[in-house]
Parts: sequence; structure tokens; C-alpha cells
Amino acid sequence: MSGHRIAAPDSAPADSTPAASAALDGAMSRLRPPYKSVLDLIGQTPVVELTRFDTGKCRLFIKLESQNPGGSIKDRIALSMIAAAEKEGKLRPGGTIVEATAGNTGLGLAQVGIPKGYRIVLVVPDKMSREKIQHLRALGAEVRMTRSDVGKGHAEYYQDMAEKLAAEIPGAFYANQFANPANPLAHETTTGPEIFAQLDGDVDAVVVGVGSGGTLTGLGRYFAGVSPKTEMVLADPVGSVLAPLIKTGKMEEAGSWTVEGIGEDFVPPNADLSLVRKAYSIPDKQSMLAVRDLLSKEGILAGSSSGTLLSAALRYCREQTVPKRVVTFVCDSGNKYLSKVFDDFWLAEQGLAEHEQHGDLRDLVMRTHRTGDTVYVGPDESLLNAYGRMRRSDVSQLPVLENGKLIGIVDESDILAKVDGPYEGRWERFNGPVRTAMTSSLHTLQANQTLDALLPVFDRNEVAIIFDGDEFVGLITRIDLINHLRRAR
Repeated sequence: MSGHRIAAPDSAPADSTPAASAALDGAMSRLRPPYKSVLDLIGQTPVVELTRFDTGKCRLFIKLESQNPGGSIKDRIALSMIAAAEKEGKLRPGGTIVEATAGNTGLGLAQVGIPKGYRIVLVVPDKMSREKIQHLRALGAEVRMTRSDVGKGHAEYYQDMAEKLAAEIPGAFYANQFANPANPLAHETTTGPEIFAQLDGDVDAVVVGVGSGGTLTGLGRYFAGVSPKTEMVLADPVGSVLAPLIKTGKMEEAGSWTVEGIGEDFVPPNADLSLVRKAYSIPDKQSMLAVRDLLSKEGILAGSSSGTLLSAALRYCREQTVPKRVVTFVCDSGNKYLSKVFDDFWLAEQGLAEHEQHGDLRDLVMRTHRTGDTVYVGPDESLLNAYGRMRRSDVSQLPVLENGKLIGIVDESDILAKVDGPYEGRWERFNGPVRTAMTSSLHTLQANQTLDALLPVFDRNEVAIIFDGDEFVGLITRIDLINHLRRAR
């Protein structure tokens, strides 16, 4: 038997330095005995001080609600709303929970409700990230997608659809986070006391967003009682009606925004805007840049709404003339947005990334060959490889490159024409080389040409192949042109 000893968890090795001993003690202090359920992990999330941003005279702290088991702050209200519904007899064993959600409340309801035997039916606007939708379905929730470009009162508005579904399903409980008093209560009784304790009772401002209004109202009520000096600050996306209403007292017409989970086209019943002392309207581009900075500077992977909150918190901090202690939130994990906020090409397509503009076809090439971003295939690779690359990259055609030179194009119809036929021999056809299916007669355009040159190409049902002299630049598709026209407004 080995003579090695394992140090006891509550003590450092005898030969450790004081610094090593302190580090070990700190690490062990975060450990707890095993929990009986993952639901016991909801709440008591950590707070981190941000030290790599310019916060002026202030200290800025961020509470990591992404550490909840469902990955967002909405786990708290899901637990609270289900518990209240059970207590009040609105939700019976085997019942159905219906909700309108940007994704995170639905994830919380599924996380809490499905293990209890409830059916979860969620109505989700179609602008939400695919990661959220996949997560919801993996948990076992039923997801009904609807339009994100319509407002309250429209038949396809997500809240109206959810309310209608709940009325049609026998015994269904409509959670209605926007008006359910158990929503703000969750923050008044858990989130608020946690922040107050973690910051030693010294909190000058809390920066929040409003989706349903529960965080604002719950925290505002709590701090009004225990710390009257604490200011509630609203971070709102440009296009939302809430910040303009607070600033001017007038209800403006809602615009559109890309950030998910916060901002509204109406004032939710749960949102007590009288609690707000300062409000900031944050553009989408600023939110996206901020949340990416949060990752690169502080190593914190957060969702798009956290970028809005961080931007507002930084603006508030830099405006202060005396030192203050300010706290905001990582509302949810950035894992839910890898295909959007953290995808350079998605940001470019949305017009949310900085790109040099030339006034010619170069402005439309999303994936340039000279930067190594072009997805391509070699002529001797298999058609199965080409098909797989198209699927993974969400494209319908690939340039065929040999020794860095463009020699052809292969698209879905080329592959289909080659592999279609009797089952016998199908896999041999899939394994055939790309050069047997590609189109090698190419019509090309020069990068310095204008948009007018694209239409004849698309009329021939071709993709535009762009060169700069003899150098291959990339491809332009119809969707690239549509994206460009949408951004140029």
C-alpha cells in the first residue's frame, strides 16, 4: 500500500506557504455537502468585482445568475411561481404549465416543472437563439414558435397566444410572469438579501433590465426597506418603450432590437417604473461589444442582455463624481448565444460589427478567402464531405479550391444530381470525388463592381463569384444581398 498521504480537506499541507494555504482554504470554503436536488442550487449565486473596465470613481460588481442550474436568473421566478400555484391550488398533479417566454423563463419552468410531472407548453418569439430552443426541447418542453415582429393585441403576439392556449387546455395554469406576483417576490426575498449580504450592506446602485419587471420591482421594494440610498437604474435596449417613458413621461411607438430577454413594447403589470432613478437606452451594437469585452477582459461568458446591463452600469459609474458601489447582473449564460452574439458572421449580417465599407461588391462578401474565412472543398474530397460541410456551415454551395486557386463551384443540386438513383451503389456515389459533380464553367465579377452587376447573375440562378484581379475573394448569394439592403437603411 502506498505511503502517500492525502491532505485533509480542512487543512493545508504542512509544507505549504501562507499564500497557498489561504488559497486552499478559500477554495474549500466554496464546497458544500451533496445536494438532494439540482433545484437546491437555485440562488445563492456568486458576485465578482469587475477590475478590467474603466468604472470611473466607482467599484462595479456583477452577480453571476448564469450559475443557476438552468443558466439564468429566471430559475428563481420559475421556482417561486410554481410553488405559489401549487399552494393556491392553481396547479394540480399532472397539470399543464403554459407560458410566453423569451426562452429563459421557459427553461426555468421546465427545469422545475418537468421533474414534478407537469407538462410544459411554451410560446417563444422566433428571434430567440437556436441554443435556447434546443435546450427547451431537450428538457421535454413543447415549444410553439411565433412572430417577433408583432405587438400586443395581434393574434400571433407571443403573450396573447400563450393566454389563448392556456384557456383552451383543460386545467392549464398560465404562469404569466408579466403579472404574477410570485415573480417580484422571488427577487424581494432571495436576490435582494443575497446582494445586500454579499456587499456588506453597502450598495449605492443596482442596474437591471426589464423583461417582465420582476427583478426591478422585487429588488426596488427590498432596497427601499433596507437601504433607502440604493438607486435602481434601468438598462433598456434602443427600441424599447420603457427608458423613453421614464425620461419623457410619454409612451413612444416601439421599435425593434436584437438583444433577447429585456426591453418591451408595453409596461408589464409587474414593472413598477416609479422605482427607477436613472434610465439608459443602449444600442444593440454597444450591447454586443460590451458582452464580448466581458468575456475577453474578465473571462465571463454572458448573454446579450448582460451586455446592455454592463453598458448602462459603466455609463452610470463614469458619470459619478463620488465613489459608489454598483452592482449589475449576468442575467444568463453566453452558452445560449454562441451562434449569435459570439459569431462574427452573424454580427456582420445584422450590421452589428465594425467593417470597412468600400461602396462596391466587397461590402457583401461575408466570408473572404484572403482572411481564411471561406468554407470550401477540394476537388478530390468526397461528395459526402462536401454535403457535410454545407450542412455544418448553413450554406448551399461551396467553392472548389485546388492549391489555393478556384477551379469550380459545387452546390446542392450538383450533389443531388450525382448521388440520386438506385439504392445499390448509392454510397459509392456519395464517396465519389467533388470534381465529378462540380461546375467548372465559371462566370466571375470583379470586387470593384457595383450591386447592379449581381442581378443578371441571380437571374441565371447562379451564385456571384468575386475576384480582385486574379485573386479569389469569395461568394455573394441572394441572402447576402438581402442582408446588405436591410442594413443600408
